[in-house]
Amino acid sequence: MVDPKGSHCPTISYRPIQPLDLAALEKIHGDLFPIRYEPEFFLNVVHHTNIVSWGAVDRSRSDGLSNELIGFVTARIVAADQSEQIGDMLRRDSLKNDKTLVYILTLGVVKSYRNLGIASALVREVINYASSIVSCRGVYLHVIAYNKSAICFYKKMSFNCARRLENFYYINGHHYDAYLFVYYVNAGRSPCSPLDLVATLITCLRNLCKSLTAKLRTNDEKRITRWSKFRESTCLLLTQNKRIISTDNGVCQYV
Repeated sequence: MVDPKGSHCPTISYRPIQPLDLAALEKIHGDLFPIRYEPEFFLNVVHHTNIVSWGAVDRSRSDGLSNELIGFVTARIVAADQSEQIGDMLRRDSLKNDKTLVYILTLGVVKSYRNLGIASALVREVINYASSIVSCRGVYLHVIAYNKSAICFYKKMSFNCARRLENFYYINGHHYDAYLFVYYVNAGRSPCSPLDLVATLITCLRNLCKSLTAKLRTNDEKRITRWSKFRESTCLLLTQNKRIISTDNGVCQYV
């Protein structure tokens, strides 16, 4: 394998995965993922049987392998009304029978070609593809909870972390949680999703508390001001109502 970060500058191009990629596709999946995929999966990928895919190749390689896969992404189209995990986060009209979603199955880049923007370019291929489908409302996928680098990657790609799914994966006798990530296309996101409603409710409660606190302070200040004015007016009234009472001995008395 040529080191792309060494002496030469790689020329990366992207194309649909083909039957000639079968062996490389199986090898890279085996190297990258803890899950073992059935042979039928790879056959469906290379023959485009209900799966869409893109591969990355380095056209500048001089070892005769300029058409060999160095990265890939696989995805499939699903009906929006059949996706229970994401259905409640879509606009109401997105749940009609003709609305769809694109689900990313696998994404990977061989180790020596990482950090060159290849994974980002492959995901953009999927997003562009989904956006071109009028009925599509979003791209979504699952990430195992301990894969911190993948979580950061999808957040940088503007995917929304929608929820955490407990015990979603079962690998080598152990259960693992997963995060559900969504990228909305074609106005797929609901303006009144549960998360938005909770956030709006919290904001309203905070504003209400601030408003009540401000009113209480204002009322206290008004009470103090009124009491001060009342005392002053009372003293003034008493002074104005003073009468002089004369006595026989000439002594003046104020009452």
